[in-house]
Amino acid sequence: MKIMFTKARPSRSLPSGRTAHLSFCGLCAGYPGRPVLREISAEIPELANTVLVGPNGSGKSTLLGVLAGVIHPTSGDLRRIGYRPPAFVPQRGAVGDALPLTVRQTVEMGRWGDRGPWRRLTRQDHAAVDAALDRLEIRDLASRQLGELSGGQRQRALLAQGLAQESDLLLLDEPTTGLDPEARERIGALVTALVADGVTVVQATHDLTVARTADACLLLQDGRLAGQGHPDQVLTTSALARLWQTL
Repeated sequence: MKIMFTKARPSRSLPSGRTAHLSFCGLCAGYPGRPVLREISAEIPELANTVLVGPNGSGKSTLLGVLAGVIHPTSGDLRRIGYRPPAFVPQRGAVGDALPLTVRQTVEMGRWGDRGPWRRLTRQDHAAVDAALDRLEIRDLASRQLGELSGGQRQRALLAQGLAQESDLLLLDEPTTGLDPEARERIGALVTALVADGVTVVQATHDLTVARTADACLLLQDGRLAGQGHPDQVLTTSALARLWQTL
């Protein structure tokens, strides 16, 4: 697979000549003996909130893993602008409760990409961690253990870890799943604010209410792209009916 970094340029396939932050062509990926993504080709606009929508097993998490660089595709091309690695926030359940980590330690791990796990954090690193804690309004939880937190608090700690990486590309895997309405609304407002601040956000979600508020949508089915565009154009009643009829 080729991974290329390019200068920003308007894309003909995105609305209003919008620039593609990520584009991929013929992308295939999966796990030993189990292919998941099958010849996916799409563009993800810069400075926008793009949602990946589809049922379990459709390839949402695998695609996020490829974009994050933690899953190596078997074929295809991937292009993206910028040079800082993307910040990847996994599902809440992927982080074990038994890990003896405080909230601050969790967020500090977001700086390991620049310093490594064994080097002392610099003043700049601590400033980035403090800014992330403040942005998520969890400075008062800094000394608490992750396992002691509510679902919403824990998700905010993981999001703060992503923000501490200071990347212009934030990848979120089901960030609002299992949260109460207040927590979902808080995270939705954060995503909107981050895009306004110059961050491109890509998030996998099952929540159609969340998906309909996004700027762009990729609809996945059985590892293939079933639709791409604005949520109003992609998440139509007929498209969703066809999708669920195949399950």
